[in-house]
Amino acid sequence: MSKGQILIIDDEEQLRKLLGRLLSLEGYTILEAGNIKAAAKLLEKEEVQVILSDVKLPDGNGVQFTSELKRLYPETEVIVLTAYGNIADGVQAIKNGAFDYLTKGDDNNRILPLVSKAMDKAQLQFRIRSLENKIGSKYDFGNIIGQSKEIKDAIAVAEKVAATDVTVLLLGETGSGKEVFAQAIHRASSRRSQPFVAVNCSAFGREILESELFGHKAGAFTSAIKDKKGFLEEAHNGTIFLDEIGEMAIELQAKLLRVLETQEFYKVGDSKPIKVNIRIIAATNRELEKEIEAGHFRADLYYRLSAFQITLPSLNERSKDIPMLALFFLQQFAPKNGKKITGMSEAFSKALQQHNWKGNIRELRNVIERAVILSDAPELDTSSLPFEFQFAGPASVNHSSLTLADVEKQHIIRVLQFAKGNKTKAAEMMQIGLTTLYNKIKEYNI
Repeated sequence: MSKGQILIIDDEEQLRKLLGRLLSLEGYTILEAGNIKAAAKLLEKEEVQVILSDVKLPDGNGVQFTSELKRLYPETEVIVLTAYGNIADGVQAIKNGAFDYLTKGDDNNRILPLVSKAMDKAQLQFRIRSLENKIGSKYDFGNIIGQSKEIKDAIAVAEKVAATDVTVLLLGETGSGKEVFAQAIHRASSRRSQPFVAVNCSAFGREILESELFGHKAGAFTSAIKDKKGFLEEAHNGTIFLDEIGEMAIELQAKLLRVLETQEFYKVGDSKPIKVNIRIIAATNRELEKEIEAGHFRADLYYRLSAFQITLPSLNERSKDIPMLALFFLQQFAPKNGKKITGMSEAFSKALQQHNWKGNIRELRNVIERAVILSDAPELDTSSLPFEFQFAGPASVNHSSLTLADVEKQHIIRVLQFAKGNKTKAAEMMQIGLTTLYNKIKEYNI
């Protein structure tokens, strides 16, 4: 198995062959090019971790080419081969982004250790890039699950605003996917390669949130033993997502307003302002207009935050998407729990669609995880759903007959179905005696 791919760029064929032979014996795959043009063509087709390049090439300068290589292939490491006595080329190459330089004929003992170090660094950088791409793609708009008109409309609006730098306020019930949307907006923006910092404003008390958000100077308070960067500073050049903004203390709202207006703030205990370049995305499940009337939220901050509002639909408003979301979670949790569950019964899917999802997508995720853990069958059925699912939903009551006797009869039938005809178990579930159950069965002719 190859230890990595190396490209040697040198117009001296004999040197290329000699160096290539030496490195191939160490387990590396070797590519060769006699000039910059040939090297550029190879790099378009091949993923190369390390490049060994001469300075003087027939169609250009290797030092200048190093700068172009690092711009196009930042994860690839470049080692420059300099002529004897021309160390200045190597130094300039390092300034242009080269890993190091070798002097031809004098550094033979350095070649293998240097190439090994460059390869280790490059492969780590390739792994990091791959991981970042995977994480990033997870939050792309294309990976937001749903085909309902409601979610498609929300995505279409978010995609348009993502290309701008405008402040966004995401509205919607708890668990409706506001952070996923915030991540997707960031990933689709020009700030995608910069930090995305998420802060749950309801998770901290006033003093702690102030310190976490704005940072503090050493000595600002008893436990402040050293300077601390706040979330705003960490998000410099990127995006900060302020979840549950409606929970923020009104004193901190004034400081946040200053950030929006001036892109600067003061650390706790400091008199020197800090400049930042950030985009703010906020979210809340509260009705901020009512919070303003009650004196709990600043009107001026609301108007600055709500430059662009996007309301996310609740899960109950997009019930068409529930089976698709449930299948997605099933495919996540089944392998994780060592289960070979490939689908859901029609009754299971129907029960999900009839449920009142107060916790939205977060609640659905938890229900599917629980069902996977409890189920031993190849598909999920209603027996693995929480008890309240068995009798909840619009189909559980016959609205043409709402007498107490009819409702009680329907309830007994459903409990018996859930207990698979086991009357002892059904009686225990309803917390009545077995004799009482038999009498009810006879009375209602079940």
